Amino acid sequence: MPCDSALAPNQTISQRKEEVKKSVSVLDKLIASGQVRVKVSPQGAVAFSAWGDAERNKVTDACAYRRLMVSGSALTKAKIAQAEMMAGRSINRQVVGQGAHSHDGGHTWHDHKG
Repeated sequence: MPCDSALAPNQTISQRKEEVKKSVSVLDKLIASGQVRVKVSPQGAVAFSAWGDAERNKVTDACAYRRLMVSGSALTKAKIAQAEMMAGRSINRQVVGQGAHSHDGGHTWHDHKG
């Protein structure tokens, strides 16, 4: 998975994978408790507002979303579905896969394409 490849110096892929799992597990709890909100862009990208850099640990919103949809709690998945309903659109997996994202918790969106 792409977020597993952001290795720190002298870090193995297995160590990074564990870091990502821990970060997404914390995010799962933060979403479920309402401390982090899910936002959906007009194009269907996803962002997690109030997910701090310390908890994030260089994990992208797209990577976290993919992991949450596989291993997240039922409450977190319900909060994601609620965010989709509030936005009036579903999260588009193709848009997420193409790299559309936000650096400011969902206020602005872009994809770094020329």
